[in-house]
Amino acid sequence: MESVDVHQHLLSEPLIGELARRREAPMLVRLGGGWSFRVGGEPDSVLSLAATDVAQREEQLREDGVDRALVALSSVLGIETLPGEESVPLLEAYHQGLADLPAGFGGWGAVQLEAPDPAEIDALLVRGCVGLSLPATALATPEGLARLGPLLARLEAHHLPLFVHPGPVFPPGEPARAARPQWWPALTDYVAQMQAAWFAFLHGGRRRHPRLRVLFAMLAGGAPLQLERFVARGGVAPLAPDPLVFYDTSSYGPRMLAAMAEAVGVSQLVYGSDRPVVDAAAPALGPQLGRLVRSANPQS
Repeated sequence: MESVDVHQHLLSEPLIGELARRREAPMLVRLGGGWSFRVGGEPDSVLSLAATDVAQREEQLREDGVDRALVALSSVLGIETLPGEESVPLLEAYHQGLADLPAGFGGWGAVQLEAPDPAEIDALLVRGCVGLSLPATALATPEGLARLGPLLARLEAHHLPLFVHPGPVFPPGEPARAARPQWWPALTDYVAQMQAAWFAFLHGGRRRHPRLRVLFAMLAGGAPLQLERFVARGGVAPLAPDPLVFYDTSSYGPRMLAAMAEAVGVSQLVYGSDRPVVDAAAPALGPQLGRLVRSANPQS
């Protein structure tokens, strides 16, 4: 059975070119002989070779024992939430890069969110995308979930999954919080975004979209572990874990995975590395759990 990494990022030449032409975040700026990312609300970061070198990443797949990796646009860049005239060229460049990837890679589609158009979901299907990725910030309230309802309904009609990924910390153009550690957004903002999106979907998303498969990056920030607090504050917990909601393992190790497996069941966990943002080997899961997370569960 095919082994799958559901969460990677890989910048293509077309997208690098578009980002380099921009004069405000999200953008790439020259740094010596390379590039540095400038993203709203975050310190600048160097664009590594691993983020752009397809041959190197193919070799990494072999080292990881992965047959296929699914590439996503990193929603923390804020591309989807730019004004339409700015986001569309960047998104086109991203999809062009996906089309040029070798057979070991697949891709999550992305759409502009200024004026969400369900017809763009049809176009993603034609492009061969495995599903749609959306920033958690766009889904983090009941109102946001309702606004994107037509997109989700079209995904559901096509039997395509939704991938929820952390979104921008601040809207594009706002200054970085340079005085804070590089890891700060990932440990605070991203976790809060993912938990909010999970609870918004729990609150109203499943009722509106009963057949939609949803994958949350980074174990949804551990949101299912908050159900006791949810009940204590007046919420009504589901009787059983949602069999159509899945959680990728990116950034986490055995302790968190064990807690999430107990909360949602091992059948809902899938392997996501978040390479090259996170450069770490897959967590040691044991042969049986490893086969479930990397091979069986992603086929669900």
